[in-house]
Amino acid sequence: MKKFGFILLALTLVIALSACGAKKEENNASAGNGNDTVKEVTLKVGATPVPHAEILNFIKPALKEQGINLEVVEFNDYVQPNTQLYEKQLDANFFQHTPYLDQFNKDKGYDLVSVAGVHIEPMGAYSKKVKSADELKDGAKVVIPNDPTNGGRALQLLAANNLIKLKDGVGVAATVHDITENPKNLKITEVEAATLPRVLGEVDLALINSNFALEADLTPTKDALFIEGSDSPYVNILVTRPDNKDSEAIKKLAAALQTPDVKKFIEDTYAGAIVPAFE
Repeated sequence: MKKFGFILLALTLVIALSACGAKKEENNASAGNGNDTVKEVTLKVGATPVPHAEILNFIKPALKEQGINLEVVEFNDYVQPNTQLYEKQLDANFFQHTPYLDQFNKDKGYDLVSVAGVHIEPMGAYSKKVKSADELKDGAKVVIPNDPTNGGRALQLLAANNLIKLKDGVGVAATVHDITENPKNLKITEVEAATLPRVLGEVDLALINSNFALEADLTPTKDALFIEGSDSPYVNILVTRPDNKDSEAIKKLAAALQTPDVKKFIEDTYAGAIVPAFE
């Protein structure tokens, strides 16, 4: 009888120890011993197709390894990416520079914020009718972007190339009403930025952002009659809302956009038409 009791006690201890071991393994698994326990987070990021969406798609695999499922939503305008971000349909966007964001926030009463600078897209002047600015005739038709900051930027570029003169101090806020001298009587018309490449054949000169130029198979460093220098202040930025700017996922996205691999991708892919804005 004593022997039977001893055997029963031993069996009870074995079962108890086995249960403890199983529980310990379960706890270890749930605590996370490797990447298989990383909780995946989806980030929806709005972007214009070239180069922004291309850069985002390039970093997708690296973010995937960090538990970030990057969903790139493409836009062909400069309004909806900010509107949808503010309305929380997007988690971030990547298409604009700081002067544009500042003006958009002011006009709409938004509070969107920049979290990382990625690259510069020099604006260029293109033509299918002349080969230099000197060939522009009196009354030549010129089109520029119709959004305030890029319109002012285009006018500054025309002024830098002695085609017009602007009021002192107007800077990026310049409008056609700030032109003080127009020796060639240029007929300057404001057009939606995305449509500028499509009307290029109908005008004498079009001032086009590099992203839209690249989409139209134009090479800024080769095809532009003149172009902004590499010291352009218009760095393209990753933008979010105040409520998520400090989230771990957004921090990982911002860091992924500023790696040496991204710098090399930009330099190799765009051959100087787009310039990295980070070291």
